[in-house]
Amino acid sequence: MATVERFDYVFLGGGKGGKTLAIELAKAGKRVALVERGMIGGSCINVACIPTKSLIQTARLMHAAREAEKLGAAPQTGGLDMKRVYQRVRAVVDGMVDINMTAFQTSGMDLLIGNGRFIAPRTLEVTLANGARRIVEGEHAFINTGTTATVPDIDGLRAAAPLTHVEALELDTLPDHLIVFGGGYIGLEMAQAFRRLGSRVTVLQEAPRVAMREDPDVAAALTAALQQDGIDVRVNTRAVKVQGRSGQNVHITLTDGSALDGTHLLVAAGRTPNTHGIGLEEAGVKRDARGFIVTDARLATSAPNTWAIGEVAGTPMFTHASFDDYRVLKSSLAGGTYTTAQRVIPYALFIEPELARIGLNETEAAAQGIKVRVATLPMAAVPRARTNQETTGFMKALVAADSDQILGFTMLGTQAGEVVSAVQMAMLGKLPYTAVRDAILSHPTIGEGLNLLFAKVPPSA
Repeated sequence: MATVERFDYVFLGGGKGGKTLAIELAKAGKRVALVERGMIGGSCINVACIPTKSLIQTARLMHAAREAEKLGAAPQTGGLDMKRVYQRVRAVVDGMVDINMTAFQTSGMDLLIGNGRFIAPRTLEVTLANGARRIVEGEHAFINTGTTATVPDIDGLRAAAPLTHVEALELDTLPDHLIVFGGGYIGLEMAQAFRRLGSRVTVLQEAPRVAMREDPDVAAALTAALQQDGIDVRVNTRAVKVQGRSGQNVHITLTDGSALDGTHLLVAAGRTPNTHGIGLEEAGVKRDARGFIVTDARLATSAPNTWAIGEVAGTPMFTHASFDDYRVLKSSLAGGTYTTAQRVIPYALFIEPELARIGLNETEAAAQGIKVRVATLPMAAVPRARTNQETTGFMKALVAADSDQILGFTMLGTQAGEVVSAVQMAMLGKLPYTAVRDAILSHPTIGEGLNLLFAKVPPSA
């Protein structure tokens, strides 16, 4: 048996929250071991946020070039070199991987590239690439293993070797007809990107609408925008059988008996936590019915001095939420009071128009019995949106019925991911909605629309 090496802190997985904490502890002189299978920097940099947004940017520019003719530009005649698109995405990723590897190496931590599993509480056995084994034990252990794409149990689906977002980002040829299973964030971002690159795209959504966490009016406007792009969006629809192979030809039989043919199949139908086969039983760590690690508000698991970080702990699946887990854990280790119960997490969907939200929407407020005043503003009312010819969508604000507190903000419109931050700052500062309504905002900007939106808040009863 290999000799047990003892550390102050051991990390299984190097995602955003974990790597940030590990580097900081190592720089502070603590003995830190971080085990990573090879995705240096975590999924965000390698297969999620960074490469997808790089692909989306290329698609956005392709679309803008085609739309420029409407503004008086000469017709665009250039085609698409998908190999160069892939190379650009890969170059962005490789650059950020190098930055993260340098941060690991200069921090003073012990970085172990290999597969790790618990063999006892806070004790990991690591199989390195060369077959060698190391055993590391920490006074504290952190589980940061993330999630993978869920492949639904549909007849013939696995045999068809469908793409997930990981494989889709590695394509160097453009799909002729991409069929997307799932109308959530990943599915919709990839659907629009490939449509704007030139693919025919069909989205199959089993639920009654896409973006199910949003209000019905938001989902309807979002669907209309995607359809305007030429995407075939089908809701209340599920595949019951798949034949063929993705990348060649796929034949899909749907619940209503109809069929659909395509060349590529992308599965974006949820996420599965990476908790199988990593020895959680030996570590004394409990999971819930879906396989996610059970934690309290400090991110502590059922095992002493053992913590979980990010998606595997049920944290909302955003990099900025995982980073906030780092803050929670830093507080927990120092005996502080900051917990997951204190935070409100914004998010954005990076299609065009962008979708962003902070706080409650109308559906959630009604479910919780919270009375609100609602104001909406079409993007066409915002002068900058008109000058840019980007008037699709609207803003919506929720204000408490019995006070001037801002409870939520949703925006479907250009630059929504940026505008939401301004409302978030007002909410964090507990400013009344009137402070945003009466603020002197630069003209003409998209953010200026907040003046107009909050001016429409109905008076309190």
